[in-house]
Amino acid sequence: MTDITPFITALQDPTIKKRLTAARALGRSGNLSAVRPLMQALSDPHPNVRREAAIALARLDEGEAVPGLIAALSDPDPEVRAAVLAALGRLKDRRAVEPVCRCLDDKKEIIRIGATEVLGKLGDSRAIEPLKRMANDPFSDVRQSAERSGKKLLKK
Repeated sequence: MTDITPFITALQDPTIKKRLTAARALGRSGNLSAVRPLMQALSDPHPNVRREAAIALARLDEGEAVPGLIAALSDPDPEVRAAVLAALGRLKDRRAVEPVCRCLDDKKEIIRIGATEVLGKLGDSRAIEPLKRMANDPFSDVRQSAERSGKKLLKK
C-alpha cells in the first residue's frame, strides 16, 4: 500500500491547489488511515478543499466518517453541503437520516433535491413524513424528487 504520509502533510500546506490534490489522492488511496485527516479537512478555510474532502471520504466508504460529514451539513457553502449529502448517500448510514431531513429546509433548491435523493437511498421509514411535507415546495424538481424517494421508502 502506498505511503499516504506526504498527502496527509500536504493537507496543511498553505497552497490551496496542494491541499486539493492531497485530498483527492487520499480519497483514491483506499487507505482508511486517511479518514481522520480528511475529516479535519472538512474544516479547511477554502470551500473547494472542504468539498474535495467530502468526496474523498465517500470514496473511502468508511462509517467512521459519518459524524464528521453530518457536522459538515451546516457548511456555509452550498457546493460543500451538496458534496456532503452525496457522500452520506454513498455511505448509506442511517445515522444521517435526521440530519439529512433537516436539509429539507435549506434555502437552496439543490440542497433540498440532494436531501430528498439521499433519504431515498438511506431507506429509513423515518423520512417518509418529512418527504411528504415536500409536496408543498415551490420548486417542482424538489417536489418530484421527494415523491420518487417517498415511493421508494413505501415499497420497503
